Amino acid sequence: MQLLLRRCVELGARLADAGEFTKRAFLNDKIDLAQAEAVADLIEASTVAAARSAVRSLVGEFSALVHGLEVQLIELRMLVEACLDFPEEEVDFLAEAGALDRLGDIGLTLEALDLRSRRGSVLRNGLHVVLVGRPNVGKSSLLNCLAGEDLSIVTDVPGTTRDAVRQNLEVQGVPLHVVDTAGLRETEDPVERLGIERTWTEIGKCDLVVYLVDAALGVGIDEEPILARLPTAAPRLTVHNKADLTGCPGAMESKADGVHVWVSAKTGAGMDTFRAELLRIAGVSVGQEDGFLARERHLVALKSAREHAAQAVSLSGHLELFAEELRLAHRALGSITGEYSADDLLGDIFSRFCIGK
Repeated sequence: MQLLLRRCVELGARLADAGEFTKRAFLNDKIDLAQAEAVADLIEASTVAAARSAVRSLVGEFSALVHGLEVQLIELRMLVEACLDFPEEEVDFLAEAGALDRLGDIGLTLEALDLRSRRGSVLRNGLHVVLVGRPNVGKSSLLNCLAGEDLSIVTDVPGTTRDAVRQNLEVQGVPLHVVDTAGLRETEDPVERLGIERTWTEIGKCDLVVYLVDAALGVGIDEEPILARLPTAAPRLTVHNKADLTGCPGAMESKADGVHVWVSAKTGAGMDTFRAELLRIAGVSVGQEDGFLARERHLVALKSAREHAAQAVSLSGHLELFAEELRLAHRALGSITGEYSADDLLGDIFSRFCIGK
């Protein structure tokens, strides 16, 4: 095959660039930009749920919803232009057509589409989870229980985990990037202190902090300095481990600082409750597979469209400004499917493809 390929090149053929075939399909209007990105997403899908979401985008389900919103915005823009072009007419085109009600419906549809896209984004990127707590509360045991194998060393000696242990897991089709970290405490050991510094670095960039405590002790005074330092931007799930010693594994309670669950990493009791809570925080329900494998630019565009649609409602008394906000909302949606795309954006997207895809 290599000899054949080399000879083809000698006779004038060339190797395909990354993403060239998909790019040609896009440029020849066979697929739109969201469908082109779905090709790469399908190839890179790490779970069955992610692959199914990518297929939904690839066959055009996501694009069809976006296009439907564009059509509705175009109709509203036509009404506004009619009002601007014929100001002497006594007929209020906007009121007659129920423009504000229609714009409200567009806003609700955008909100629902944004929610589905965010669920799909979690399937694509996964949830970055950091296991945090004082030494010997069972962080490594919890990671091993989640993974179903011994990934972290577990001993009765406090401070066994010195460096972050990373593992990619899957819970009901949702990828989890779980990091087991060094126990947080005051120490003179320079190696352990370095591990604790890395723990705080991981906490600063995570999507979810799973804070472990001993179920027999609960959240005590010693925990307060640690809890006060945890970032408020990331949600927190408090796990009371070793609940088999207290007799209440599987319990769950909502408190002012978030949800608390009681588990036993040793016996596995309460782990189903813990997994279900992880999925809830990720925004995915068990058996729910209606999301689209959205990229960050899709989420940004949907947010922009929602903001401009909302701004248009507040400016309905000023037709020129109202028309401009509708135009910007339409443009934001058009960027998703490639109707409005800069050449450098296209180059960046297709350069990430496999060779020839």
